[in-house]
Amino acid sequence: MKIIPMSAKEVKKLEAVETVRSGRLTQKEAAERLKVTDRCLRYWLDAFETDGAAGLVHGNRGKQSPHRVPQKERQAILSLIRTKYRDFGPTLASEKLLELHGIHRDPTTIRDLMIAEDLWIPRRLRKGAALIVHRAWRERRAHRGELVQFDGSYHPWFENRLLDASGAPAELCLLLAVDDATGEILWAQFAEHEGTLPVMRFWIEYAGLHGLPKAVYLDRFSTYKMTQDVALQNPDLKTQLQRAMKTLGVDLIFALSPQAKGRVERLFKTLQDRLVKELRLRNISMVRDANRFLEKTFIRSFNRKYGVEARDGADFHRTLTKRQKDALPETLCRMEQRVVMNDFTVSFKSQWYQLLPTKGLAIRPKDGVLVREYPDAAVSFSIRDRRADVQRITKRTPVRRQSINRPTPTLVPA
Repeated sequence: MKIIPMSAKEVKKLEAVETVRSGRLTQKEAAERLKVTDRCLRYWLDAFETDGAAGLVHGNRGKQSPHRVPQKERQAILSLIRTKYRDFGPTLASEKLLELHGIHRDPTTIRDLMIAEDLWIPRRLRKGAALIVHRAWRERRAHRGELVQFDGSYHPWFENRLLDASGAPAELCLLLAVDDATGEILWAQFAEHEGTLPVMRFWIEYAGLHGLPKAVYLDRFSTYKMTQDVALQNPDLKTQLQRAMKTLGVDLIFALSPQAKGRVERLFKTLQDRLVKELRLRNISMVRDANRFLEKTFIRSFNRKYGVEARDGADFHRTLTKRQKDALPETLCRMEQRVVMNDFTVSFKSQWYQLLPTKGLAIRPKDGVLVREYPDAAVSFSIRDRRADVQRITKRTPVRRQSINRPTPTLVPA
């Protein structure tokens, strides 16, 4: 007995044909039930008379598609994926196959090939998939520069090409600003951590390139996702950034959850896949080289491919003059208050500085001193908005008080 595989639709065809042949229904009644024409049903009856149940099976069943990837090309693609792009997703793999090997196949075709060879697991089949939580949709802002989402992501971006002291892949922080209206990466930079000075340096470079945005959307936590040591050294990040942005006229909006600034969070997930592999393909292992690659190549390529047009063509960035750009470090820095000691010295971060006579500035003990620490680790001291000359004290010898040995009095009873 020959077994004929049939789909659910073809089984319904067979049932309709048998019902008509047995006389339980007319052709018109059976056609109306299946919502087909009388002519279609007569075609099924003729096919059944000629070939039996096999006549109702689709003629292409068991045949290869004429659009199927040729076996030789299929083997070449799979060989490249196994050797060079094994941990690449189908979309990125298809892009690299075209860019580096001249093989033009759409991501869906590459995805099917990878799934068939167990090189890719569909997201719905992966273990530990996150639960879906209902959230309200928010429309993009209308103008470029109207709202910029900012965050940092710790990740072993350089894989095994850059190791930490323990020999494990070093986790560096990628600071990133993405435009809410267009989805473009406006600026990105690798840093050791997400502390006050790296963040200030980031915004100095951003403002020098684009100007100042109208508003910045970021985490409400002052320490973001820093390690404990870095967090202890930067407890004032939120306060310092608020002070600097308020001075510059930029609004800060603090998100109550990561999902609230989902555009930058999703982009980090994409970059942890794509950017890591781009750095690997170029064998980049130094932060300096990686930042140059971001500026000269990656950001432009990414924006050209994934950026969208804003609803309104106006750019809300505030353009800065050269003088304003040069003055940015005076605001985008860490500021702290100190007091002049009686010996005209000031302490900052366990280091003592001697205040020197400064032309046009009268310095007195107990004067307030504004200490600025810049992103390049330089330090300046200002009294009443005037810069004071200082000299670093290499070693401050602590004062030793000599104890006076007094004779113990002898008590005589009265």
